[in-house]
Amino acid sequence: MSDTQKTVQVITQDTSAQKTKFTYLALGDSYTIGESVSQSESFPYQLQELLKKNNFQVADPKIIAKTGWTTDELQTAIRNENLTTTFSFVTLLIGVNNQYREYPLSTYKKEFSELLQKAIAFAGGNKNRVFVVSIPDWGVTPFAKSSGRNPENIAKEIDEFNKANEEITLAAGANYTTITAASRRAKTDTSLIASDGLHPSAKMYGEWAQSLFSRVGSILK
Repeated sequence: MSDTQKTVQVITQDTSAQKTKFTYLALGDSYTIGESVSQSESFPYQLQELLKKNNFQVADPKIIAKTGWTTDELQTAIRNENLTTTFSFVTLLIGVNNQYREYPLSTYKKEFSELLQKAIAFAGGNKNRVFVVSIPDWGVTPFAKSSGRNPENIAKEIDEFNKANEEITLAAGANYTTITAASRRAKTDTSLIASDGLHPSAKMYGEWAQSLFSRVGSILK
């Protein structure tokens, strides 16, 4: 190989190494970790895969989420993580367990507002890179039917929580993606429900990821 050929090869390698690598923080509860599906089938990982297929170099998501978490428990977990870095973009989906445990809506509004501001800080103060996802309606699931809770009451309360988080999100200038209506299709389409009879299936998570992809992709360009 000539010296000229060697030089060209080195330049090509350096150019490849300079591709932008986006980072992603996902905050939430069971809906973010993908309870009852594999990690790759959760919506953060399906979103990452969609972005990668469209030439966005996205690192594996950093996930702070756990099944059963309420807003205050997510706040505690974030403090315990003691993160000192910022991320290219952040998703936030939280509140179903506040509703399930019958916590006051007023408490949710306060703590969700605080979490949203924390998410914006994690995005380096760039509110356009924070993506809030609405709370799905678990009242249409087999679990809800066996729980003895009234599905109509669940739907009404979920709508109230979502009205609050949407207003707070839009007032802060962040992005809001509604998936609640789509989640209610699980009432007649069991393929949208995981094997535990409560959480979304990989198929439904894929729909959420697709809904987020167009918004996230347009911001990262």
